[in-house]
Formats: sequence, C-alpha cells, structure tokens
Amino acid sequence: MIADLDRTIRNLLINEMPISDGEIDIKFDQPTRDWSARLTRPTLNFYLYDVRENNTLRQQQWQRANGNGRDHLAWQKRMPYRVDCHYMMTVWAAEAEDEHRLLTRAMLALFRFPILPPEQMLGEMQGQPFEVPAALARHDRLTNPAEVWSAIDNDMRPAISYMVTLALDPWTEVSGPIVRTPILRTGQAHTLPHLPQMAQISERAFIGGVVRQDEQPQVGIEVAIKGTGYLTMTDANGRFRLGALPIGSYTLIAWPPHGKPKQTDIAIPQPSYDIDL
Repeated sequence: MIADLDRTIRNLLINEMPISDGEIDIKFDQPTRDWSARLTRPTLNFYLYDVRENNTLRQQQWQRANGNGRDHLAWQKRMPYRVDCHYMMTVWAAEAEDEHRLLTRAMLALFRFPILPPEQMLGEMQGQPFEVPAALARHDRLTNPAEVWSAIDNDMRPAISYMVTLALDPWTEVSGPIVRTPILRTGQAHTLPHLPQMAQISERAFIGGVVRQDEQPQVGIEVAIKGTGYLTMTDANGRFRLGALPIGSYTLIAWPPHGKPKQTDIAIPQPSYDIDL
C-alpha cells in the first residue's frame, strides 16, 4: 500500500507540474551524503521518516459488510486503521536558484490537492474506503530538522513536511446468524443473580426483517404492526426494525408504492419476518 502511495505521489507531480522527458527525477530514498553525491540531474525526493496511527480518526467499531441476507447470515467487519505517513520533501540541483524554482513548482502542485484525487490513484490506492487527505508544510511537523540531517549525515537544506493519511485494513469479514427477534426481559429479583426467583417479569421483543419484490430489497417501504401504532420505513438494504412488543401474535403490514397493502400474520418469536410484495 505505501509503495503504491509513492507511485501515486510521483504520478500526481508528473501530471500537475508537469514533468516531461525525464527532466526531473522523483525518488523516495533516504537522502544520505553518499546518495546525494551520486545524483546526476535535478531531483525531488520524498523521504518517509515516520508512520503512525491517526488517533483522531480512530474508529474501531464494527460495520455491516456486503451480504444479501438470503443465507440468513449477517456479515460484519471492523473499520480500517487510519495511519499518517510523514514524508520529508527535499529538492536537489546543481544551483540554488534551480532548487528554489523546482521547490516552488512542487509545492504549488501539492497545495492544490488537500485531498488526493481518485483519478490519480495507482495500485491498491484505488481501493481506499475514505478520502485520502494530504497536508503540506504543516508548522507542527519537522520542528527540529537539524536532528534529521545529523542522523542521516548530510548537509542541511530546505525540507518540507508532507503528510498523507491512509486507510489500512487488516480485518476479514465474519458472519453469524441474523438476529430476528431480540427480547428484552425486565423484572425485580428477590435474590440476585438467580433468575428463576424473579418476580414481575416483563418481556418485550424487537423484530426485524427485509421487504423484497421480485427477489430485490425494496427501499423506503412503510412497515407497521397493525393496531399498535408501531410504524417504520425500510432502509437502503430493504431492512426494517420494529418494537418493543409483548410476546404474542400480530399482523405485519407493508405498503408498496403501487397496489394494495401486503398483510402477513406473525407470531413473536418466529424465524423470519421478511415480506415479499
């Protein structure tokens, strides 16, 4: 993924500066003294010196993964990690004037894209689940560049911070049976935690299902429990959820866009509350 980020940065600069006929090299090396001594043409270098998780964007909750629900399974996956890739951008040329001119051109090109454009993405970068923010010349980055140059044993020169935030997804999808009837049981116990000794037990059920027509989930269909006042609407996947209801028998009603309402007798709990229009 990070190698494809390098390719994406190179592709962006070539297209936006623009760079033609190999007049400028774009590299991603550690700018040591021996490395810089071997350069033969003007070079833009992006040295990746730090990678760390972005705690501000951390989201570790589960998200619903793709699944048609026809196999009575629910598919879920954790949210990806968001990591900040910190680059040190430097320019190398024979004359200081050429370096400054090239540095300005590169900064103007990168400043134009606080979000990396999807059409410039290469390789695995094309599958990023979120926008990819990029921050150039942040005042809180590279606060002590002298230490960096001392560590890599080279002469100090202008260095610009460039930070790109990637989504890295180490998770795999997991599946389990779809819960059709969650039941909430409440009451007052004389002695805890022995549930058989509970008195005044009350049970309330929540039901959920899918509305389909010709095997396709239907969006925005009103669904109600007759005579109870419970009413909802199907979501983008055709799913609905209703409750809380006492255990018993009811009539489930769905209103298609055209035609008569569809009524289905249900008994809570039961394996499925799906409705076929």
